[in-house]
Amino acid sequence: MTIIAIVGATGTGKSDFALDLAAEFDRAGRAAEVVNADAMQLYRGMDIGTAKLPPDERRGVPHHMLDVLDVTEEASAAAYQVAARAAIDDILDRDGVALLVGGSGLYVSSVIHDFRFPGTDAAIRARLEAELAEQGPGLLHARLRALDAETAASVDPQNGRRVVRALEVIELTGEPNAARLPEEPIAWRPHRVVHLRSDRTSLVERLDRRVETMWEAGLVEEARQLIPRGIERGITARKAIGYAQALAELQGRMSRGDAIAETQQLTRTYARRQVSWFKRYRDAATIDAADGSSRRAELARQAAID
Repeated sequence: MTIIAIVGATGTGKSDFALDLAAEFDRAGRAAEVVNADAMQLYRGMDIGTAKLPPDERRGVPHHMLDVLDVTEEASAAAYQVAARAAIDDILDRDGVALLVGGSGLYVSSVIHDFRFPGTDAAIRARLEAELAEQGPGLLHARLRALDAETAASVDPQNGRRVVRALEVIELTGEPNAARLPEEPIAWRPHRVVHLRSDRTSLVERLDRRVETMWEAGLVEEARQLIPRGIERGITARKAIGYAQALAELQGRMSRGDAIAETQQLTRTYARRQVSWFKRYRDAATIDAADGSSRRAELARQAAID
């Protein structure tokens, strides 16, 4: 049984590393398959802004959990956990290697750790969402901070959806800690973690250029094509970094320069949160994403362990 989670901030080369690792396993006589753990890559049609690998660049390696949601559907870690684990079980049943690849920390943790998500209550959710629409996320985040300061510190104050969910869980369970992953989680299945790191200066430069490249590649046009498919009604998709700004540009609410600048700033902030999240994986093999010799050594080591 082999499950390897390949994690790290956006822009650290996780997808390429996974494909290189799949090639190493292939040389060792085992087939590896990728299971996506990037929440926004779940959406059909959201390709440029999520840096989704086109099919012809996947080197023949099967990929799972890509393009499984319409832009009008809500992505949730609870639903993802069920579907991703089913994909992994199928890979392992065929004596394959499952490579869980992505930077959405909660999604990765939901799979590799024995974490049970609290239920939902439509009435509570509707009331909190109405308060969010009326008051904005700031006041709700202040309420969350008063109830559970540790959870509040891990939730972006402007991410109204996450704030609402945390408050819903607390109200449902009566337990502030229920909205957080346990500090010492139990493994769902035996697994290994490879954490790709990059020094901040290099990463920031790479991310800023990446955003510019997305605009050059047609992100705004991609967003335009998603409008008839309902992205403006999407609970999750319309707020995705890059797409929210591209839609604002299309609607005349933001200039191109401002849209790019805001996307760059939000991407940098998101990367910082990813770095913070993955620090909790204390047993991970951590490598410098820019160090070719370290990458090659880790690829060979991972493929040789089994």
